[in-house]
Amino acid sequence: MLELEHGFRVVDVHARLDPEDGAVVASRGRDSSPERLQREMHQAGVVQSAVAPGPRPAGEGYLRANNAVARLSVDRPFRAMARLNGPRDPGDSAVSRLRNLAAAPADHHTDPGDVEQYAYDSRLHGFVLDPVSDGLPTEETLDQIAVAGEPVIVHAGRGYPPDAVAETVLSYDFPVILSSFGGYPLDRGLMDDALELLDSHDDLYLDTAFVRFRDVLERGLLEHPDRVLFGSGAPDTHPDVGVMEVLTLDVPEDLLDRALSKNAARVIDALAPGADV
Repeated sequence: MLELEHGFRVVDVHARLDPEDGAVVASRGRDSSPERLQREMHQAGVVQSAVAPGPRPAGEGYLRANNAVARLSVDRPFRAMARLNGPRDPGDSAVSRLRNLAAAPADHHTDPGDVEQYAYDSRLHGFVLDPVSDGLPTEETLDQIAVAGEPVIVHAGRGYPPDAVAETVLSYDFPVILSSFGGYPLDRGLMDDALELLDSHDDLYLDTAFVRFRDVLERGLLEHPDRVLFGSGAPDTHPDVGVMEVLTLDVPEDLLDRALSKNAARVIDALAPGADV
């Protein structure tokens, strides 16, 4: 694919890197290796990307995967994020609430000590939660994330909608980046719900990965110009696609600049100018 030519500095808050002894891994979607991901980001004009491992098998924790992503990010334009898991069911049904009353962390679940260790690791720059795939961490673990104060990317959608995020993760004091406007896959109603939440949650941000609705993206940028961050969703989609979707929006150029770089740099320190590779 030809390299995109545009005059913007672009950083990506939503990319996946699945390392396994440095080999190519396809846990889902397209095959991805650090070299291929770096090449595709370069083609799209993306100068830095926040990366985290994809889902691991049930009963397997994320310590090794997080450390591997951090190691493979060195000397590359990647900023590693630690993926966390937990024992709690993210659903809001009576069954889910009952299960959560008896939920006890297993050895492979993230605990407060793990979060403290990640927070002091200079190779890691925030956290990723995907409660539908990984479960929701305990309240004690979320408390420790608040102590760390690092940003948290939260995968939301039909199994963990924006209103559930508001009742759980958004009650803590740390920046939250809601992936895909909270509506993956292509649920416009949930995206509208997430946009409404921006009015009442100052530490909430939305990333653009897989949104695909021009009017939703334009509404987000026009109504909340400081709260929308570019996310590609790579490698499940080529980052060229996401960059072009933002570049072709009918909004002023300064809003594109905010979405593509400036907003993310305020939320994730490691994506700020000065460390571009």
